[in-house]
Amino acid sequence: MKSISPWLRFLTGIRSRILLWYFLLSVSATLCSIYLTRQIYSDRIEVKAEASLLQEIERFKLLAKKYQNQETKGVFDKFLSSYVPSRNQYFITLVNDRIYKSKPEIPEHVFSSHPGLKDKWINLEKIKSDKVYNRRSRVIYAANPVRIDNQDATIVALYDTTTDYQAGTGAIFLVMQVMTVVLGFFFLLAWISAGRLLSPLRLLKKTAQGITESDMTQRIAVEGVDEIAELTVTFNEMLDRLQFAFDSQQKFLKDVSHELRTPITVIGGHLEILKYRPQEQNETITLVMDELDRMSRLVNDLLLLAKAERFDFLRCKPEELDWFTEEVYLKARTLANRNWCLESKGLSPIVVDRQRLTQAIMNLVENAVRHTKDGDKITIGSCVRDSHVYFWVKDNGEGISLEDQKRIFERFVRATSRDCQFEGTGLGLSIVQAIVQAHGGSIHLESDFGNGSSFTIVIPLAFSAPNILSYS
Repeated sequence: MKSISPWLRFLTGIRSRILLWYFLLSVSATLCSIYLTRQIYSDRIEVKAEASLLQEIERFKLLAKKYQNQETKGVFDKFLSSYVPSRNQYFITLVNDRIYKSKPEIPEHVFSSHPGLKDKWINLEKIKSDKVYNRRSRVIYAANPVRIDNQDATIVALYDTTTDYQAGTGAIFLVMQVMTVVLGFFFLLAWISAGRLLSPLRLLKKTAQGITESDMTQRIAVEGVDEIAELTVTFNEMLDRLQFAFDSQQKFLKDVSHELRTPITVIGGHLEILKYRPQEQNETITLVMDELDRMSRLVNDLLLLAKAERFDFLRCKPEELDWFTEEVYLKARTLANRNWCLESKGLSPIVVDRQRLTQAIMNLVENAVRHTKDGDKITIGSCVRDSHVYFWVKDNGEGISLEDQKRIFERFVRATSRDCQFEGTGLGLSIVQAIVQAHGGSIHLESDFGNGSSFTIVIPLAFSAPNILSYS
């Protein structure tokens, strides 16, 4: 893989990307919250100010209606004398296009910051509420033209929100400063937490880099119950499968080389001495062909075991259990001179690979023949019980020792070393187990050394075949 600079690796690392997104989301959320808070604060100030100003205008109208025949300035004086302004609120009266009185005194910055404001009030023909903002001052007013004692005048209720906004802005800036410190602190905590959270991934990478053909024993300690813990468990399980497959492969290659070495040595030795003993040519050819046949059987068995791991190993179709059992029994009784017995035949439709299952049962039959003598009893049968199909092959032959029972289904393992005409490759029972497991079933052995053995194949009756086809 192309080398990457440490700085680029740092920027593109998952830890940096997680923290970058965390930072962007946190900053965005903070800025949005501050902006929305400021808007809500401003709106509340404006709503409160407008309601208060309109209330004062209505209160003046009630007073003016009561003293409508008095002089305009007298009415203004009566109202202003009873007027109690709230903070930053002013009531202004205008007579003859000039400010008559205001309570309290209007700050100078109001008119200096908003020139022409007074002209707007003088020229009004109806009540008007408005907001006048700039960088130096922010005011809200409600102006209403009135006519008292046949004289035109104007009243203005004004709220200077400058200090309120300044106080709110100052508080927001303080919040921003505090949030900056808090975000920095939490960013540091997030960086440390992300490092601890991602430490199993770094350990996973280190473990993966440390795995070699000579050492596949390393595993990662599982901590917690989160997704990374599940990933760790999955990775460890994958390593277990890889180690098992690697060990099986090494053992398989060792066993194959051992099994093939003998016939190759025999063939080579006889071919080398053939030129010195030409009169033994026919015997030598017969022996070589026999060894080649044995090697061919070994290779075919190995190919079958390799295919057993493929999804299309089975080609299943519906079969009748009783007919299938009787057919296997008729084939078995032709193998050798034994006391054959068909114990029972199950009555149920089944879905199996006829050829593969026949091969498995016949391997068990050949195994029984191999370990019995003429006249010994071999029993074959089938039945359906508890939603499973049972096939069994029993014999009263030499039996299998307890030590051999533990490894009888391993490849190239033979239960006895007895010489006989049925000497095999040691793969027969491995093939049986592979075929049965492909059907979703299992095989069980019961044996009493010296008193025979019983092999039972158990297959689910409701086995869901991966590939149901008809043989041509």
